[in-house]
Amino acid sequence: MAKFVLAGKADCPYYAKAELLADVLQRKLPDFHIHKISVHPSDWKKWLEDTCSSNGWKHSSSPIVWRELIDRGGKGMLLGGFNDFLEHAQGYYGITSDMNSDLMIQIAADNQQTRELCMEEEIHRQRSIRPLHIWISSALSPICYSLIPQLFTPELFPGLPTFSLHLMDAGGSEEILQGLKMETEDLALHQLHEPVCESNDEQDDKDHMVSQVAERFRCYGQLIEANAQKDVRVIVAGDSFVNLKCSLLIENAPSVNPHNFVAMATQLEYEAKTHLAQKLLVKTADITKVIVWGNISGIYHIDLQRAKIFRYDGAIWGPDGFSQQVLEMIYDWKWLETDFMSLVHKHHTTISSKTKNATAISTTNGIMTILRAWNNDASPEDVFSLGVISTGQFGIPAGLVFSMPVSFRNGHWSVCSDVTVTDELRLKLDTCADELSKVSTRS
Repeated sequence: MAKFVLAGKADCPYYAKAELLADVLQRKLPDFHIHKISVHPSDWKKWLEDTCSSNGWKHSSSPIVWRELIDRGGKGMLLGGFNDFLEHAQGYYGITSDMNSDLMIQIAADNQQTRELCMEEEIHRQRSIRPLHIWISSALSPICYSLIPQLFTPELFPGLPTFSLHLMDAGGSEEILQGLKMETEDLALHQLHEPVCESNDEQDDKDHMVSQVAERFRCYGQLIEANAQKDVRVIVAGDSFVNLKCSLLIENAPSVNPHNFVAMATQLEYEAKTHLAQKLLVKTADITKVIVWGNISGIYHIDLQRAKIFRYDGAIWGPDGFSQQVLEMIYDWKWLETDFMSLVHKHHTTISSKTKNATAISTTNGIMTILRAWNNDASPEDVFSLGVISTGQFGIPAGLVFSMPVSFRNGHWSVCSDVTVTDELRLKLDTCADELSKVSTRS
């Protein structure tokens, strides 16, 4: 079976003549098959250069013909231009073309018109698709390899059938970013409209210098202000300056509701739960309602005043759903006041030192937890720690992005107001606020 590909400029008379010859061959020869590619004249030069480069060919005119040695899309053998195709048809099949010049020009004009109509239809089709746009910065982080497949979990974004995924990484390799895009396409996700690599000319924030981080996130905020819809939702996650980054986005996107920006402290919550669970000999999932206050990637405080434990093997047992206060089950107060906080602070670094990578799985889980709660109704009983803009709650200075307890309802979060701030806790919150204020000043 002979399989050929014929490509050319839509307005090229010789492409029209080759097209007619190909139709004659296909009608007369049952084992002859040809695939035609009509390219708009404005796109032809780049298309031809890319095609020749990827196959190792040299060809500079329209049309171009090659023979496929396996199914279409596989390796091909270049035949040449129109004259080469004509000689091949005459030599192998005894068939030639007698199309006159006027007919060639007419068919070329028809091809051009058809190509432009197809392009208009495609533009209309693209405009009729209204995907949810998901942007990921630092897309080359190992976290994204875990996060991207999970973003398309059914019901994560209810009622939204298609998504466009925008990948960007300041200072990252464009080639690696393109590789990530290709891997994303290979997932064959029905909801994925298109993955896009976005250019970013900024320099990487080496050593996480505050001024460089500030410059980048001011730029991100301005991009959000200029391009995003006003109901955009932004989650900031990471290892450094998380509160500051969120604050800078809010400042530089003034037309977007500040409630639409949050900094993720969920990972810290889970790390604290892990050490409490190990101490009390239960599973991490059996610890709930741990609160993280303050600067997520700096000075923070783990608050256990509402923390509960389920399925604890103690003197008191109850039915399913029975819980007890964590603080009532821990008798080693010295461990709680010293070792516990030290273990939580070291947890992140310990994992990274062992894996030689960022804590990708737990960070992904934290992001997914917040997305599920934000986009779907969470239980009013569920408490989450998030860095959100302060309006003066709990005596925290207004305008600071500060981690505090929140709950989600109907797609919105609200600060839990029934939390007790003791004098001791007040001092710790003030320490966290002082550090955040100093970081903001340095930026």
